[in-house]
Amino acid sequence: MPLKDLRAQANHRTGDALAKHLSEFDLDLRFTAGIWFFSPAATRFHAKYKKDLSIEERLDIAASLKDYGLYGLEAHYPNEINEANVELWKQFTRDTGIRLITVIPLLFYDAQFEFGSLSNPLHEPRRVAIERTKRSLEVSKEFDCDFSVVWPGIDGYENPFGIDLAGMRRRFAEGLAEAMDTVPGVRIAFEPKPYEPRGRILFSLTAEGVLLGRQVEAMLSHEENRKLLGDGHKLLCMNPEVGHLLMGYEDLSYALSWPLGEGRLAHTHWNSQPLGNYDQDLNVGLISPEQMETGLYTLKMHGYTGYFGIDINPERMPVDVALKISMDALRAANDRINGLDHASIVEAAERPDAHRGLIEAMLVRARAPQVSHFFPIGDTLSTVT
Repeated sequence: MPLKDLRAQANHRTGDALAKHLSEFDLDLRFTAGIWFFSPAATRFHAKYKKDLSIEERLDIAASLKDYGLYGLEAHYPNEINEANVELWKQFTRDTGIRLITVIPLLFYDAQFEFGSLSNPLHEPRRVAIERTKRSLEVSKEFDCDFSVVWPGIDGYENPFGIDLAGMRRRFAEGLAEAMDTVPGVRIAFEPKPYEPRGRILFSLTAEGVLLGRQVEAMLSHEENRKLLGDGHKLLCMNPEVGHLLMGYEDLSYALSWPLGEGRLAHTHWNSQPLGNYDQDLNVGLISPEQMETGLYTLKMHGYTGYFGIDINPERMPVDVALKISMDALRAANDRINGLDHASIVEAAERPDAHRGLIEAMLVRARAPQVSHFFPIGDTLSTVT
């Protein structure tokens, strides 16, 4: 499968052109899910509430969700997909039509990564991490995946005193570049997170992920990669997760605009999360649904055509129920934003002095379409301060 073209994300539209685009372009809500949360995860705080499921059992649940809108799965190498079960995955994709869209190198769990993976100052565990990343890219290529997600969960610190932080970032970037040049033409989708399990994780915020992308791409030397970059494609792209953004007190719309503005938004991970707090991976839309709406609208503005990955931890309900709820939440929010008067929104955003309160009033009405006792919306056009 050729590299997905993300360059149009960076097209900048204003005025009538933007209003026309918003009226004509609809987000294609094709959903993916991480195979990891189909079986309960270990935690130090309580026993597992559900029984452990094999990969075969998890794939059976995934197959039952195809008609509800599940288009793809995501899996880590080597714990969820590996040489021993690769034929099982191939048979599943052939039988169901559900794609494997990413193979993720497991760089955060092993005891050997106690002091980091790609950023580790110790030679041996760092080499293991680089080789694992290379192999993950190879398996991604074998399955015609769209990208390989990389999450630096164990690359970070608690006590920064005396640590060569710039060196940590450089080692991480150089490790990614080596893997990408060994397996050229495979895109990486980087996923930032501010903390947990480390006290502070490297490249923890969205803008830092964009900086990492520029840094790694400047290091790439393979002819195929240089050709793709020369044609304007981005290779170190991003996979922002809603929960991680809110842990870092980021605004979803503003954060998404960073990779979109450079044509480097490869994928998105959806859940919900209280501001700050630990990483809860709650069902999509359960908390802060307004962030979901504004995030979707930003994607719509930029013409995002990627998948909508659901990354949740449904401890107290069946995983298929949680996935259906999350899909429904995104569909409902998408219906709300599609029903807005896009020309008026563009006008209000570009001439805020003449349309005070208009966007807010439109959102209130979109969230309560059956209520009829609002003041006339034309009254919000007043310029009185």
